[in-house]
Amino acid sequence: MVKRWLPWLLKGVLSVGLIWFAFRNIDLDAAWVQARTIDPAMLALALGLGVLQILLGAVRWWLVLRALKAAFSATQALLVYYIGVCFSIVTPVAGDALRMWKAHRSGLSLKGSVNSVMLERVVTILGLVLLVAATQPLLLSRVPDIPGSWVFPLLSVAGVAGIVLLSQLDRLPQTLHRWRLVRGLAHLAGDTRLLFRQPGWSGGTLAVAIIGHANLSVVAYVLALGLGLGDKVDMIDCLVLVPPVILALTLPISIAGFGVRENVMKVAFGYVGVDETSATVLGLLFGLSGMITALPGGVLWLLSADHPRPEEIAEVEHAVEDAAEKA
Repeated sequence: MVKRWLPWLLKGVLSVGLIWFAFRNIDLDAAWVQARTIDPAMLALALGLGVLQILLGAVRWWLVLRALKAAFSATQALLVYYIGVCFSIVTPVAGDALRMWKAHRSGLSLKGSVNSVMLERVVTILGLVLLVAATQPLLLSRVPDIPGSWVFPLLSVAGVAGIVLLSQLDRLPQTLHRWRLVRGLAHLAGDTRLLFRQPGWSGGTLAVAIIGHANLSVVAYVLALGLGLGDKVDMIDCLVLVPPVILALTLPISIAGFGVRENVMKVAFGYVGVDETSATVLGLLFGLSGMITALPGGVLWLLSADHPRPEEIAEVEHAVEDAAEKA
């Protein structure tokens, strides 16, 4: 019990600490007034784009499923993905685990459900890194002295190399398979090759991933307009500043990204002259809008017939480990 809840407790404490750090030097009254007076039309548009983001995510996962020859309809993918997004409010791991379980219960093989979710995540992160690297020249033209300009091109090369390595892990010497991590990733290697040897499916998945990340930049821009920041922030600014923020949010160190998002947004948008209060409010609304658009997934969950108990999720995790050991 302690082992299960300790990571949540640590993330909760870290989230609170990071939120305090983000808000410690800003005028809370001014921040509240700014958030409360956001343009309702812009807020509604941002929420609509948030729903589009979920649809893009479902399409991305469905393309991976099609590449793996999995018998799973687009409607099934959308429903299961939306439920997973709702549970990802707490942590992406919870949403992914539930998505694997629901997909398996819906008739997909255990291997197909696990590998499809993992590969969808891999392609999503690769698309994010490539987008950040591609837009970096635009960022450097606006902020020439930004530190660490070499990081994202290096990450892009590392990402591509990592996928090549992942696709070959089942061909490594058996002596290396004594490591549990290697066994688990080796079980994924065959499906990695299957996906990336089909340029139509893998390229389509990567394109949808990049479009999704760009869409999140549009969400941030619309919210910035709603907060009256149109004279300080343009669409290009959001396109180059938001993807690194999203990349930071992939770190599983806080609950729903709160604290991390606000601090990184404050630093990122500070480079283009946005004051700390406005940038922090923008980050907070960016996170809350994502939560609001994810909530219908909870309704779909309540209407669904299958509700796993914690031990059932654990059983799926153990089955994945066993399958990896037999691979």
